[in-house]
Amino acid sequence: MRVRLDRALSKRGLASRAEAQRLIRAGRVTVSGLVVTDPAHLVVPQTASVTIAGRIAHAAPWRTIALHKPRGVVTTRRDPEGRRTVFDVLGRDAGALVAVGRLDMASTGLLLLTTDTHLAAWLTDPRNEIVRRYVVTARGALTDAEARAMERGIGGLQARTVEVRKRSDRETHLVIELTEGRNREIRRLLQSVGHEVTRLLRVAFGGLELGTLQPGGWRDVTRDEVAEAFARFTQSL
Repeated sequence: MRVRLDRALSKRGLASRAEAQRLIRAGRVTVSGLVVTDPAHLVVPQTASVTIAGRIAHAAPWRTIALHKPRGVVTTRRDPEGRRTVFDVLGRDAGALVAVGRLDMASTGLLLLTTDTHLAAWLTDPRNEIVRRYVVTARGALTDAEARAMERGIGGLQARTVEVRKRSDRETHLVIELTEGRNREIRRLLQSVGHEVTRLLRVAFGGLELGTLQPGGWRDVTRDEVAEAFARFTQSL
């Protein structure tokens, strides 16, 4: 099956979709010896002879890592505002990894990165309902009625579960589960019931957990771990 050239480079784990488009438009990508400047140019990923800046574009080796994203770091390969990115945190270890979804700048915790773009797409597809678990602190006393409202859904946003762990007039400690990774979903949900998030930590993505990883730390995840944590993905192949 033929796909867009920018998507083919992304699927090979050679660049993010945006980075692939930039390289193609800059005339740095050839297909069968001819320079292609249109990201929508169609190729067969498995058989296309592609070079980037004169180097043969081999598919990147399979790799998946779990990173504890620190606060103040953005989930993008390059930031036009010059802010530090998760790829800056990884340095040379970043390679051809792509982030599986995002965590906003103020949030911390488990972020998966992989060279397997099929895995990344499957994990972020809302239809697969992969559970993300977060430990959250919010200002004020969140009532049980407000927690249930978040579970029922507000303005197109919905939490799978909201568990109040500790509550006082000053703040509430929660464990919240989502099955979609919408932009700032937890912050927007809590804001809609009158509470501001002061701390948001993702502790699990499907069957993979943050564990003892410290901010800025990461570890390789094996194929067996992925197969066990996301058994339905293996069955979908």
